[in-house]
Amino acid sequence: MTVSRALNTPQLVRPKTVEKVMQAVRATGYIPNALAGGLASRRSKLIAVVVPQINNNMFVDTIQSLSDELAERGYHILLCVSGYTPQTEAELVATLLSRRPDGVVLTGIHHTAGMKKVILNAAIPVVEIWDLTPTPIDMLVGFSHEKVGQAVADYLLKKGYRRPGLLWTADRRAGQRKQGLCDALRRHGIAADAQIDVPLPASLALGRSGLAQLLAERTFDVIVCSSDTLAQGAIMEAESRGLCVPQELAVIGFGDLDFAASNRPAITTISVDRRAIGQRAATLLADRIEQIPREDDIIDVGFHLVERESA
Repeated sequence: MTVSRALNTPQLVRPKTVEKVMQAVRATGYIPNALAGGLASRRSKLIAVVVPQINNNMFVDTIQSLSDELAERGYHILLCVSGYTPQTEAELVATLLSRRPDGVVLTGIHHTAGMKKVILNAAIPVVEIWDLTPTPIDMLVGFSHEKVGQAVADYLLKKGYRRPGLLWTADRRAGQRKQGLCDALRRHGIAADAQIDVPLPASLALGRSGLAQLLAERTFDVIVCSSDTLAQGAIMEAESRGLCVPQELAVIGFGDLDFAASNRPAITTISVDRRAIGQRAATLLADRIEQIPREDDIIDVGFHLVERESA
């Protein structure tokens, strides 16, 4: 019983006793049988996490904080990458649920009807992240992409930019930001109809080639990008053509990635607390699993525009 408590709930055991148990574990090479423990407790201590990609700093920071927070509560993540296709996500979730996780984290709020049915039938806690809706599957931590687009439009209008070009990836959340931006500009008589779509994942090279395609069509006073990575590439391409940023061409990104403030010129962007998304999602899940009452099943982490040199 003491060994069991030391391994499963060490916070309830005296530190010296825990250390003696761990010495024995190290000496014998003992590995706890998680399957047997799960049968006894009806918990696997696994949290299934589905993200579209991991070669993206925004998701990496969220995954890391999610993993760190869950580890402190005694849980571990089982990570899968779905790309940006709902059908792949549905197949992955079905496979993950066969592992009997204690909870699931999904990226976004748009899923196939079949996947939603499978999730609801599983009757386990679910947190959707990186998006916002009043009607999540279960719980949600995110922000409004439409409002991000509106905020960028307000900034462009305040600064006097009237000839925008868009450099954009074709994922759904980026599309929501673009829609919010275009709708807000249209209400002021500005058509953001010059647009280049680039494939995922975003890269510096795509930022450079995308701007080159835009500039082949017409001149602009500002380029709005769906990510800081594309913005950085656009700045490099502009300067290679002798265009001074922002005097001759302003550039705006999204994400406030680690390099954005250190870039020269520093990138004007939208900042989202990526780590807070992971931390709060982990807390929601762990509290639900452990039946700790909560009132905030929907958390809007918000965002803010960071004005820097590039615009």
